[in-house]
Amino acid sequence: MAGGPRWDRRNVLRTGAAALGGAGVGWSASAAVAATAPGPRTADGPTRVVGPSPGTETAPAVGRNQAGIATPPQAHLALVGWDLRGGRAELVRMMRLLSDDAGRLAAGRPALADTEPDLAGHPSRLTATFGFGPRVLRELVPAERRPVLEELPAFRRDRLEERWSQTDVVAQVCSDDPLTLAHAKRMLLKDARPFADVRWIQHGFRTARGTVPDGTTMRNLMGQVDGTVNPTEADPGFASLVWARSPEPYDGGTFLVVRRIRMQLDRWDRVDRVGREVVVGRRLDTGAPLTGRQERDEPDFAATDRFGFPVIDPASHIARARSTDPAERFLRRAYNYTEPDPRRSTGEDSGLVFLAYAADPARQFVPVQQRLDDLDRLNEWVTTIGSAVYAVPPAAPQGGYTGQSLLEES
Repeated sequence: MAGGPRWDRRNVLRTGAAALGGAGVGWSASAAVAATAPGPRTADGPTRVVGPSPGTETAPAVGRNQAGIATPPQAHLALVGWDLRGGRAELVRMMRLLSDDAGRLAAGRPALADTEPDLAGHPSRLTATFGFGPRVLRELVPAERRPVLEELPAFRRDRLEERWSQTDVVAQVCSDDPLTLAHAKRMLLKDARPFADVRWIQHGFRTARGTVPDGTTMRNLMGQVDGTVNPTEADPGFASLVWARSPEPYDGGTFLVVRRIRMQLDRWDRVDRVGREVVVGRRLDTGAPLTGRQERDEPDFAATDRFGFPVIDPASHIARARSTDPAERFLRRAYNYTEPDPRRSTGEDSGLVFLAYAADPARQFVPVQQRLDDLDRLNEWVTTIGSAVYAVPPAAPQGGYTGQSLLEES
């Protein structure tokens, strides 16, 4: 406005404290310091940050495999489950939108009709991984292109809640930045709104990137190292454990098992350290088996103490999860969760969103889960309240969408 004050940088720094009052004093002073303080210095002068910001990192799909499976786990998860309202035509339209926007956002570009495009510039290894539930395969995928997906059997100790049950479509959205994740989730929810209803959204978290070295095994909310025995892409058998090969349109796909595991942390608080280690079979500090020194030492289940008792309890978690069959392994991608729940004495509902990827869940996952269901000392403090399985198709073809090889003839 003509004749008004000029709010240039110098004027703001000089007058901000008076103009903004008490709150402005703190703002103005910190702004002035930030604007005038020199950066870090070395003997040769100010240092400069070299290289890209972690926020610009991307995690693209590799070959025929969707991103977000073999991708090293990001710090934050939003798992969205939808129930479809229509048939195959509506699912195709929905997947076209989801796939296109997910691809743009993962590359650090705004979604097609992005109302907050400024939130899309830092993907922070954003991935969106899509899967189809059993009903979609039975009713919407032609038999000759349909992969075999068996629903999980009933487990005696499960206490499943309908609100966390099977859905038709799932999106596993992950990023190292929670704001990026929230924006991507919102865009995908808007895309799907005309075609499907949200059954649930499950949020999860792991240790923030940079807190511990890359490759460090995560810890769950019970303080345990969680996922020591987990195949990696460097293992010779990784591909056969994770990637499905038939039928041909499904080559490069996989299967996802989702288990929502509630922890009774208030009761776990009453167990001393020795008791906790006996229950799990591993040391809490290093994650080493009770017969070893390092996390990845092979457990000696035959070892006994001076009284002749097994050092590792045969009913401990690692003893029950152990298998002599090398095929009974799968890729774990678990996330902790904590949500407010005033109905509980702790004020929170806490636990694990357990995600398992396998080429054949009935062959790989079910036998392990059955042993844990039959006998596992940890069962006294954990309860599975949600369960679902999904077929996770190959990555979208160039210019196409995820699931196209199943839903449309090539």
